[in-house]
Amino acid sequence: MKNQDTVCEDDTFANIFNLHSKTVFNYIYYKFGNEEKAHDAVQEAFVKLWENCAKVSPAKAKSFVYTVANNLYLNVIKAEKVRLKYADKTLKTTQESPEFLLEEKEFKEKLERALQSLPKNQRTTFLLNRIDRKKYAEIAEMEGVTVKAIEKRMHLALKALRAKIDGI
Repeated sequence: MKNQDTVCEDDTFANIFNLHSKTVFNYIYYKFGNEEKAHDAVQEAFVKLWENCAKVSPAKAKSFVYTVANNLYLNVIKAEKVRLKYADKTLKTTQESPEFLLEEKEFKEKLERALQSLPKNQRTTFLLNRIDRKKYAEIAEMEGVTVKAIEKRMHLALKALRAKIDGI
């Protein structure tokens, strides 16, 4: 493989990072629900891309980064499941809101609960489409499924959200 066919060139790597890091971050953030963990996964995915730059063509770099970031996500989830078994569940704090913010806060909580109740693939599809304005074809490529599968996920997500929250 010639050097220009890899991502080892600084300009090529920087271009790939600039084109894809934000979307990879959002993709993982929607799965984690945690900004710090998503940043860590994206950072580590791009480090692994750099470490393997001679083996990855620019055409495959996007797929490589998504796969690595998703695998990192899955590993963290496994570790968290173990930690949760031993976590102290008595540490709960409450926050009092002024009365005029109560309705907004309740709606946000209701929306968050509704989003969290969606299956992971529906939540990810919904957020990538509605927040990041990704087209179904782009989401299908990220997820490694057909456009029809994304259409079905979006339909089911919208149906579930409408049932849980009036007005969406």
